[in-house]
Amino acid sequence: MTRHPFRTGGDRKPALDLVSYGRRGRGRPERFAPEQVAQIARTVRRAPEVMVKVSGGGNSLVAVAAHFRYITREGTLELETDDGERVAGSGVARDLVDDWDLEIDVAIDRWERMTGGRRACTAKLVHNIVLSMPAGTSPEKLLAASREFAREEFAVQHRYALVLHTDQDHPHVHLVVSAHKREGGRLNIRKADLRRWREQFARQLRGQGVEANATPAQVRGRLADHPRDGAYWAGQRGALRPEGSQRRRKLQPASLGRIIDTAERVQGDWSATARTLEAQGQRELAWEVEQFRQGLRIPITRRERDAASSAAPEDRSRRQLDLLR
Repeated sequence: MTRHPFRTGGDRKPALDLVSYGRRGRGRPERFAPEQVAQIARTVRRAPEVMVKVSGGGNSLVAVAAHFRYITREGTLELETDDGERVAGSGVARDLVDDWDLEIDVAIDRWERMTGGRRACTAKLVHNIVLSMPAGTSPEKLLAASREFAREEFAVQHRYALVLHTDQDHPHVHLVVSAHKREGGRLNIRKADLRRWREQFARQLRGQGVEANATPAQVRGRLADHPRDGAYWAGQRGALRPEGSQRRRKLQPASLGRIIDTAERVQGDWSATARTLEAQGQRELAWEVEQFRQGLRIPITRRERDAASSAAPEDRSRRQLDLLR
């Protein structure tokens, strides 16, 4: 892997903007646009970050109905459809499966598998997307922002439904989206989609008067120790895996090198961002950016830090190792 040494000097152009998110790219602007300045300010002032997660989805009529029953708590919670209708009751799950014509989608998937147009595994009929904010966020405003997000992203093309949950510290919305498009094709969710959805969801929240931001974890110095989706939701439910089945992630030297490289790029991008802000007269924000940069740390464990120190080449600078503290 090509190394990119971190230096505080030089005339390096900032790569941190609304497009690159701390990654190098072509044609970086000499000045930040107002919306870019606003996002930089939200980030360094640590505005609450939105969470958008895809937590599975049903691949059979029975599974979809069970999921609807789960998110509506057996019909006790109100569900809002893409038509604006609000429904509740024990028959909601069955009615939605019928109304969305999911039996036809099952037949389409079966035909595509038979004709070789799709791999043998069973395709999802629906996707479950969780839209969440930290504790203290207004549930009503969260639901309103989720409604606008769903309408902007999925209206006309997909059937969808929303359910608000307030039984945990952080309010969240379960957004169930039909995988099949009304005019043909499927919804295949990729990382770029999740990034765009986070931005749109944060924008909708700000439109509701809720402070919200959407930046990649590495831009904020979060470069390790992220729980996988299964572990995250198990933790939310208070469920613990058996002691014998827990597998601790071991950081290999190659992974350590990538983490350090990324940390150096992020540090360099923030330094370049501060210089550009200073040059365009945003001196106070430039100072905040520099303070934010100096406070960036990589959250790894003591054992992993010791492993990093022993595995690092002798010529690795002290500054690089300091990033691991």
